[in-house]
Amino acid sequence: MQISRYRLKLGRLKHIFISHLHGDHYLGLVGLLSTMNLRNRSEDLYIFGPPGLDDIITMHLKYTDTLLGYKVHFKALDTQRSEKLLDNEQILVSSIPMDHRIPCCGFLFKEKPKKYRLKKSSNLSRLTYDEISILKSGKDVLGSNNDIKYAVEEYTDPPPKARTYAYCSDTRYNESIIPYIKGVDLLYHESTFLANQEQRAFETYHSSARQAATIALKAGVEKLILGHFSIRYKDLSPLLEEATTVFPNSQLAIEGQRVSIELENHGQEA
Repeated sequence: MQISRYRLKLGRLKHIFISHLHGDHYLGLVGLLSTMNLRNRSEDLYIFGPPGLDDIITMHLKYTDTLLGYKVHFKALDTQRSEKLLDNEQILVSSIPMDHRIPCCGFLFKEKPKKYRLKKSSNLSRLTYDEISILKSGKDVLGSNNDIKYAVEEYTDPPPKARTYAYCSDTRYNESIIPYIKGVDLLYHESTFLANQEQRAFETYHSSARQAATIALKAGVEKLILGHFSIRYKDLSPLLEEATTVFPNSQLAIEGQRVSIELENHGQEA
């Protein structure tokens, strides 16, 4: 329903990452699979989640007599260690062990290094396809005597910085995740409670806004997104205020709101 509401293209969905098997994190999945089936999806789909999720999906499909018209590939996560989950030309996705009541993983998304960009002012007509490919890889084109024929600085601009995003939910305050998320451009960290409920947070395997901000500060991230709020908080502003006293570049995760990753000198957004 939310994909439809925000007019996202369902056909572009190729990989799904499920952190753990509490209902608020996976119960919509079977409905999503059924919707894609009704829309005649044929492309393979890849799901990453804790052991048992494949049994849940299979059971639902069995007892609703649903036969999907596309293939689903399931990868069971090892929630005790970090592992590489997806590695293609654009992105590398790894898991991050979380400290929660049941097996749980966060996820680290790292863009692959981008290619150099050809300058529009350069005379490209003289270049062959192979020479353009060499320049875009960040190397000079050499002549027959190993002298520089075309300098990369003359024909290209440096590539945009590859962006990084870490998703950490649900978890207690746990500094063991810091090496995995060190210096990321954007960190989502759960902040279920205010600091005056940190004992409750510990008992329920959650974190406070102050603790999320402390993780962001110690990890040296660029921006923090707070989310997974307890329903007891009708007004979320105290959570944000608490976080910004520790880590000023904090923001609330609000349904439907777009969060930008803007990189210095490149004006990128994601």
